[in-house]
Amino acid sequence: MPGTREERPVGPLVEGWSERARPVRATITGTHGRLEPLDTAKHGADLWAAIVGHDSVWTYMSYGPFETEGAFLAWLKSREELTDPLSFAVVDTASGKALGVLTLMEVRPAAGVVEIGHIFFAPVLQKTRAATEAIFLAMRHAFDDLGYRRFEWKCDGLNAPSRAAAIRFGFTFEGLFRQHMVIKGRNRDTAWYSIVDKEWPVVKAGFEAWLKPENFDAEGHQKAGLADLRPKAAHAR
Repeated sequence: MPGTREERPVGPLVEGWSERARPVRATITGTHGRLEPLDTAKHGADLWAAIVGHDSVWTYMSYGPFETEGAFLAWLKSREELTDPLSFAVVDTASGKALGVLTLMEVRPAAGVVEIGHIFFAPVLQKTRAATEAIFLAMRHAFDDLGYRRFEWKCDGLNAPSRAAAIRFGFTFEGLFRQHMVIKGRNRDTAWYSIVDKEWPVVKAGFEAWLKPENFDAEGHQKAGLADLRPKAAHAR
């Protein structure tokens, strides 16, 4: 009838929601490593030594590879004071060396959304407890310290290792954004993944179980995989 307001579905109310704080330059400490605010003077030489000659690190990045240490350090310096993306060096506890970088980016405090990205890990860091823990530390900071609702992971749709890592870490695949970017003159379809706050307790419990010393043998090999431990964590809840 004329004048009748049409009923349309709307999302549920988010009780008690308020805008969250933005991530800031602060050290986030774990057992096997820590995330330190990127400091070229402190981390640059270690990072260069760890990645030089490993050009595949840059295959899916919009920058790199770098021909000289000077070029790399100049680029690193340009990232140092940015607040979005906010860059952290991944420092290995055992060696004390910076072996990788990750950022918190696309920060939307009003919605409680943040993405982890611009990740480059030296080969010596890849597939280690420190590497997995670094991702966990960033997640925990977003959900537990800042109270965010959504944590995102995006990568080139052709980047099979990154896509496998997202699933291993507990992200849910949400779709492929076709012709999303042009990177180094080439088309990029972007795969989108996320973890939301209601999923975080199980994801967190899986990481904590995986990182326990008893999950590793004397040679440092895992006994149970991260993806295998999450269902057990969910069942325990």
